[in-house]
Amino acid sequence: MLKYRIFAFWILVAGALLSWFVFATNTADSKYTTKLGLDLAGGTQLVYRADTANLAGQKDEVLAALREVVERRVNLFGVAEPLVQVERSSAVAGEAEDRLLVELPGVTDVDAAVAALGQTPLLEFKLGGEAVDGKVAFMPTPLTGRYLKNAELQFGAGNGRRNEPVVVLHFTDEGAALFEKITSEHVGKTLAIFLDGQPISTPVIREAIAGGTAVVSGNFTPAEARDLVKNLNFGALPVAITLTGSGTVGPTLGAAALKAGEFAGMLGFLLITLFMVLWYRLPGLVASISLAIYVAMNIALIKFIPITLTASGIAGFILSIGMAVDANVLIFERVKEELRKGVGTREALRLGFKRAWPAIRDGHFTMLISSIILFWLGTSVVQGFALVFGLGIITSLLSAITLTRVMLLAILPEKPNRVWRFLVGSGLRLTNHD
Repeated sequence: MLKYRIFAFWILVAGALLSWFVFATNTADSKYTTKLGLDLAGGTQLVYRADTANLAGQKDEVLAALREVVERRVNLFGVAEPLVQVERSSAVAGEAEDRLLVELPGVTDVDAAVAALGQTPLLEFKLGGEAVDGKVAFMPTPLTGRYLKNAELQFGAGNGRRNEPVVVLHFTDEGAALFEKITSEHVGKTLAIFLDGQPISTPVIREAIAGGTAVVSGNFTPAEARDLVKNLNFGALPVAITLTGSGTVGPTLGAAALKAGEFAGMLGFLLITLFMVLWYRLPGLVASISLAIYVAMNIALIKFIPITLTASGIAGFILSIGMAVDANVLIFERVKEELRKGVGTREALRLGFKRAWPAIRDGHFTMLISSIILFWLGTSVVQGFALVFGLGIITSLLSAITLTRVMLLAILPEKPNRVWRFLVGSGLRLTNHD
């Protein structure tokens, strides 16, 4: 019993420290303050026009790639749960245009947001045609940044310079086949590499190039080449985008909804605690303490990771609390059955946990599978729900199986009297077995 009491003591200490961390970091200037989503705290909205005039049947696919690149870009800049969506709107002149809406929660500096997205380059490959008025006309090809797998910095010799920094592009399998097709069909022509509308390299195709690798030498300085590699790896845009509008937006739900959610959570926790204590007595009280540690643990993880908390994330968190309580109910019902058989309290506790474990394991495992599928296939808003819910499922196993069990074994006597059996029982019934 001593080892359980020592373990239980450190559990309570850890729970107190986690609670202190949660409350101490609940300030705006704290590094670990809870990050709120656009629906709760507002942020920045950017509207871009996508240049899809030269796209035909692949427009939907290209726009989907554009959305993924921009979403990946803003996530890499530390903005969690961005809302990036494509829509088709009517322009002032009556012509339909494709737009990209980017909403960044918690970002109030519009200029900084525009600058961050503006660093995402547009990579294009164009074939040189006949000269017009002394200038070479370049024709676009289907090969763009959407087929780029990654880029790396190397140093080679070129343009009469030694150790010149060059950027090596590696295409996807589809891009490699397209690159080989273009180079094989246009031997002797110039295949210019354009970055953000400007030619940075104009090599002549000498032969078909297989393997899906292209070398860009644009008289870069080492710093410029490193920045280019970094930005290309962050995601090259498949089509050009132009900023048409920007501004800060207020929260769609706001502080009132956040306070209502907090009140609902506290009221729900209080009612759950009252039910557990009144119906399951001492185990219910211990389970409520474990549940409080569970809540502190999850909030600390949300702050530490960090996870941007939206209304859907709060829903996932509250739902995971229900899973944690459900596990304790299953355990205590099995304990009650063992007590009715005349088994001692400590042995009934061990057997109750053992018998309840398969149902708890299977229930949590199926919910975890659901959260993984939602996170994998869902949008950023759904991913927020799935992430918080999945995290709560994992930690609820710890609180139900480990925390509650250890604390109960730390206080239950080996030879209980009638009072102890009543305290471990449930409902209004007093077991007659000693």
